[in-house]
Amino acid sequence: MRQSCHRLLEHQQTGGDEPPLYSPIDQISVVPDHVARQGGGKLTRYATTEEDEATLRELLLSLQRQVNVMSMNLSAKLDELQRGDRQLETTVALCEIRTQLQELTKSVESCQSEVSEVKRDMVAIKQELDTVQQVKEEIEELREYVDRLEEHTQRRKLRLLEQGLTFFLSYAILAAVLGMLQFGYNTGVINAPSKNIANFMKDVYKKRYGIDLHDGTVNSLFSIAVSIFAIGGMLGGFSGGMIANRFGRKGGLLLNNILGISGASLMGFTKISHCYELLIFGRFIIGVNCGLNTSLVPMYISEIAPLNLRGGLGTVNQLAVTVGLLISQVLGIEQILGTDEGWPILLGLAICPAILQLLLLPACPESPRYLLITRQWEEEARRALRRLRASNQVEEDIEEMRAEERAQQAEASISMRELLCSPTLRAPLLIGVVMQLSQQLSGINAVFYYSTSLFTSSGLTEESAKFATMGIGAVMVGMTLVSLPLMDRTGRRTLHLYGLGGMFIFSIFITISFLIKEMIDWMSYLSVVSTLSFVVFFAVGPGSIPWLITAELFSQGPRPSAMAIAVLVNWMANFVVGIGFPSMKALLENYTFLPFSAFLAIFWIFTYKKVPETKNKTFEEILALFRNTNGRDSFRDSRLYGSMMNCVNALEQQLPPPPPPAPVDEKHDSCKSPPHCASSSNSLHNISFTFLSPSCSHFTKPAY
Repeated sequence: MRQSCHRLLEHQQTGGDEPPLYSPIDQISVVPDHVARQGGGKLTRYATTEEDEATLRELLLSLQRQVNVMSMNLSAKLDELQRGDRQLETTVALCEIRTQLQELTKSVESCQSEVSEVKRDMVAIKQELDTVQQVKEEIEELREYVDRLEEHTQRRKLRLLEQGLTFFLSYAILAAVLGMLQFGYNTGVINAPSKNIANFMKDVYKKRYGIDLHDGTVNSLFSIAVSIFAIGGMLGGFSGGMIANRFGRKGGLLLNNILGISGASLMGFTKISHCYELLIFGRFIIGVNCGLNTSLVPMYISEIAPLNLRGGLGTVNQLAVTVGLLISQVLGIEQILGTDEGWPILLGLAICPAILQLLLLPACPESPRYLLITRQWEEEARRALRRLRASNQVEEDIEEMRAEERAQQAEASISMRELLCSPTLRAPLLIGVVMQLSQQLSGINAVFYYSTSLFTSSGLTEESAKFATMGIGAVMVGMTLVSLPLMDRTGRRTLHLYGLGGMFIFSIFITISFLIKEMIDWMSYLSVVSTLSFVVFFAVGPGSIPWLITAELFSQGPRPSAMAIAVLVNWMANFVVGIGFPSMKALLENYTFLPFSAFLAIFWIFTYKKVPETKNKTFEEILALFRNTNGRDSFRDSRLYGSMMNCVNALEQQLPPPPPPAPVDEKHDSCKSPPHCASSSNSLHNISFTFLSPSCSHFTKPAY
């Protein structure tokens, strides 16, 4: 205790501010040194109470002072420490605030950049709106122009519909359809003298080889002589488009007569030369001639005919075919030329239509459409129109041809490959092909080629069968004449549907009559009546309409190639029926006409669903029917649609380009403008009027 007191006193004497590091308990138990020294260095346990109390009081006072000093020092230290901690926390907080303020500054700068871009976009959109307003005004003017043009076109069409049949037009059509008469004559001429020709083949073969020719071989040779005509027709029909474009419609017909004369001469000299191969080769040559005729004649007539007479005059093609059939059937009876001596003359008479056309056709003009659109000879086209219309007022025809030319500038001189690949022309090409198939696969050629044997198998005598075959030709001519006024009054599609439907019904009746002919005697007459009715409905529709509508479905550019493809398909089907019908008849016997009934049902459904009506429509209007695809509206089908879109595209190119979008900092959620604030479309087809949304007002708030 004494040592503690000494330390305490020394500390007091030195004036130390801080208390020494000892416990207050130690201070209480300490005895001061001067108390020990007063007792002579000896401490006793029995010191006086007064001294101890005084010493203790002094120590307590000293301790109290030290405690007060220590408390003050501790408080000061605590205050100092508290001030230091507060300063550190403030520094950290200020650093965080400074960082967030920097981010905020960057966000504000980014937003300012976005706002500048939005301002630029708004200026660009305003310019676009001004341009759109100008385009609207232009469109209104174009609409007014379209209305005026429609009125003018309607008046022009009415004037075209008022055109009549002139003498020179009739002369030109008569000279041209001699080619279709050639086709009809050679289609039916082989039917009546079939037995005479078969006997000639047997005789020639026996003279050559000394043995008799088997009946099956004779039938095969005769089938070749019949069907090779169709092979030549395929070749001629396929080359018809090339001939029409190179030599013209009239020029091609004139050159084609060389083949007609050659083929007829070969067939006429068959018996004199004792060579049935000459007959087969002559049938092939005359087939090429007829194939070219089936392509060139409908094309020529459809191009020279007035709008209101195009359907009726197109039916003249079929009338010429039926007249040729009737002439061949009348001349083929035994009383005239259907004998062993007369059949070469019967076949050789095919030279007459060719020579007659060579004499008549040179006085006719070339097709005005070919002259104006293909050759660009406007003055020659006007001269041809003046002769055909017997009038100097031909401006309506010229304007109609010019409209067709403008509508088909992109398809001028189109090749067959381009025709097959064109989406716009694929639909009319399909319709043209199916229409040709509906003519040939209807079973009518089976009637033409083998009508005599059909009637004989149904129970008629040979003489009665030949007269029934003549009745077929007469009915064809009469019903074709009836269909002439109906073509432009009722319409092509309607007549074709009636024709296919009637043929379907009577093909069933023909099958029924074949099945029960042995049970009922008079059923053979039902067969004759059903066959004649079958031919009547063929003459009403499928006989003439496929040739007419194929030429109508196409404008000047693709028409030759389309006609070539359609004629090729027609002759291919003709060949298949001609070569296959005898075998099919032997296989199916009384059910021979059932496959034709199935085809007729399919063709009726296709015509009802797909074939458009072309009555009193210009070539340009017919083309617009097939442009109305993929949901396009009627305005898109307008004849001026292409011109209007060119005008709009020209205006569209004058628009300012849109500014590039500004990059957005993905690290900070600064100011993300919506997509329509970042760019604007200058396409007049896709302009949408939108308002800028105030989405540039959200910032990242700093966490204090």
